[in-house]
Amino acid sequence: MRLKFILVLGITMIISSCKNDKSVSNVDSLYKTQLFKDVQLAAIYKDSKTFVDLVPKESYMILEKQYLHAKDSVGFNLKYFVTENFMDKSMESLEFKTDTTKTMYEHINTMWDKLTRGPDEYVANSSRIPLPKTYVVPGGRFQEIYYWDSYFTMEGLLAAGRQDLAKNMVDNFTFLIDSIGLIPNGTRDYYRTRSQPPFYSLMVNALARDDDNMVLYYLPELSKEYGFFMNHDSIDRPFGASKHVVQMIEGDFLNRYWDAGQTPRPEAYKEDLHLASSFETKEQKQRLYKDLRSGAESGWDFSSRWFSSPDDFSSTATTSILPVDLNCLLYHHERILAKGSRLKGDKNAYQYFSEKASQRRALIQEYMWDEDEGYYMDFNFRRVEKSKKLTLAGVYPMFFKIATREQASKVKDVIMKKFLKPGGLVTTLNNSGQQWDAPNGWAPLQWMAVNGLLNYGYIDEAKEIMKRWLALNEKVYKNTGKMMEKYNVEDLTLLSGGGEYETQDGFGWTNGVALGFKQILERIEAKED
Repeated sequence: MRLKFILVLGITMIISSCKNDKSVSNVDSLYKTQLFKDVQLAAIYKDSKTFVDLVPKESYMILEKQYLHAKDSVGFNLKYFVTENFMDKSMESLEFKTDTTKTMYEHINTMWDKLTRGPDEYVANSSRIPLPKTYVVPGGRFQEIYYWDSYFTMEGLLAAGRQDLAKNMVDNFTFLIDSIGLIPNGTRDYYRTRSQPPFYSLMVNALARDDDNMVLYYLPELSKEYGFFMNHDSIDRPFGASKHVVQMIEGDFLNRYWDAGQTPRPEAYKEDLHLASSFETKEQKQRLYKDLRSGAESGWDFSSRWFSSPDDFSSTATTSILPVDLNCLLYHHERILAKGSRLKGDKNAYQYFSEKASQRRALIQEYMWDEDEGYYMDFNFRRVEKSKKLTLAGVYPMFFKIATREQASKVKDVIMKKFLKPGGLVTTLNNSGQQWDAPNGWAPLQWMAVNGLLNYGYIDEAKEIMKRWLALNEKVYKNTGKMMEKYNVEDLTLLSGGGEYETQDGFGWTNGVALGFKQILERIEAKED
């Protein structure tokens, strides 16, 4: 069966590679045109992502010539020009009439089919990267698959008994690793320069709960993705950096978020240019663009977590930071590679990845545990100091059982005393106006925290967080008929806010975590009875 899959995948890869290469060339051409710049800076669309998702009726070069010839004509209308020459080939926006007789959980199970897309057909000149199997999109403006969202969506699919769809999503990510060498931020060509938090190993592990052989099945792609994050040029000094990799004093490596580009993000072109306008030199602007792109790879786009100066968005310095969440994820990835190597009977590989995981765990403890705060935090390797910012990323060492019992007790106290709000856990303790800060709470971070607490036997605390979060989900659903991307957990009378776009509804990972929490609570209550 695996051989058949590989043969089919290989043929699909060759076809898709040719098509995607053509698409990349065309998309790159678009971003260099005066037409692209003028449309984005004119803010024809409220959301900058809208234009880059449109499909031109002619090649970009032809449209550029037509535009340059016509733009200075009397009565020329830029919006009309775009409307006449570009098509909206994106999948239909989410329009769903809520059945008020259904509970929130019944609504979520109905939503899976509404949010399911694919298999994709190739569309000439489109920015979309086509996928060979069905998948679940987040919803709202996000009508393509997104990387780290999908793990939490998968947990909900598995809780709902939709194993086939969950496996299809893993197979799509497997296809991406094999065909383009990474799982991009999302399946758009403008995301190819970056990935997202590497949850692929957790997705595979979720499928392997009832069958360890699934780890062996996906072992080649697990190895390839690990290679993507560990690939680097020669580093000859402590705290030297190359791509995603930073060398520590001990000679071992930790990782950072890193995007290969250093230009404004096409999907946020106007916003990035505006933010960089306060800088004078090209080098300063390029550095900011890379840090913004890398912040997008983190999934926390954006947060004061990445700021060098308090409340100064333009001080974003993502590439200077060794994030605790990323390194915990790669620790898990190394553990899974060790497990797969053992199943394969490769003793050398088993020993190698076991040692890598042990080294990373030791470095996380050394550089990211803060005894004074009793909490885990990021490490700024350029300043050679801990960030001293408390964020929910600090729960990841409990999720992956890196924390000692004593450390877990302290982290639990910080979570319950500082992060717990009426509607669940707040993302950070800073209200900066960015969406990955207070007062917002996000489903994936509730999931990581709750399961981290359960790993160390803190059942009552986990239950309290789940109940508050689900109560808020249910309240908003009752009032709006929607599941939201994020929630205001501090003031339950308000919806969430902040960020580069409006709050989205749908919503894949919120749905997944809600079903997952419902299942966890039912299991806990069954044991208590």
